[in-house]
Amino acid sequence: MPARRFLQLDVFAAHPGAGNPLAAVVDADGLDDAAMQAIAAWLNLSETVFFLPPEAGADYRIRIFTPRMELPFAGHPSVGAAWAAVELGLATPDDQGRLVQQCAAGLLPVRVQGGGRFRLLHVRSPRAERRDVAAPPLPPGLAGLAHPGAEPMLWNNGPDWWLLEAGDETALRRYKPELAAIAALPGKGKLAVFAAAARPDVGYQYVVRAFAPGVGVDEDPVTGSANALVAAHLLAQGRLAPGQQYRASQGRERGRNGEVHVQVDADGHVWIGGEVQPVIDGHLDW
Repeated sequence: MPARRFLQLDVFAAHPGAGNPLAAVVDADGLDDAAMQAIAAWLNLSETVFFLPPEAGADYRIRIFTPRMELPFAGHPSVGAAWAAVELGLATPDDQGRLVQQCAAGLLPVRVQGGGRFRLLHVRSPRAERRDVAAPPLPPGLAGLAHPGAEPMLWNNGPDWWLLEAGDETALRRYKPELAAIAALPGKGKLAVFAAAARPDVGYQYVVRAFAPGVGVDEDPVTGSANALVAAHLLAQGRLAPGQQYRASQGRERGRNGEVHVQVDADGHVWIGGEVQPVIDGHLDW
């Protein structure tokens, strides 16, 4: 049984113990789908990435698994995988700090700035699409939380997420999720709620909370794909323009305060990024 290089990382984290934990199996060649799914279930983090030999056009390749299923794209696994690929020498950025990640969603551009623990990674999200699905009735807590006139909208950038804008940051941070109602939402029971920051001097412009009880995650600490969809939603509403950027706060309610850097490029593509902290470096016998 081979000993496979294994890392555990905290993504979107300024220090260990913050952000969202990610498992990375570096030497995944030879593992079949069932083995990858079994490892992800055993590790029981929200996502595990498996590095495999890249195909033409890519600098590195990953597959992304939750404890229950494979995902075509997810944000914190992509940012964490980019950090690991550079740190371990699996991929070398060009002279402009560019890489290309291969995952089930296709080839995704990556930008790398700085080095070591201060390395900042940005991954371009797949283009977001709004799903033509009628908004379901909201349970009482969410209905009271919603910004006046806001209703849930289903968006997709690989995974589906329902998005709902809240009217107040403090109310969103205090919200106790109605998990049974959220789990029953079409699109595998996943909801991201966001609100504008209550004050302009706190270092972030939006706060986000993401609930995914339909796939076994009551509340995800920090969610790159959902943050990218929030930006796409704001862009579609004309509240965000190409070339603009902001920071989002997520994870404080889980005791894992994280920060997501969100950028929209000149072509309207959303990039998500952040810092990554190594926590465990070892081997997995599987």
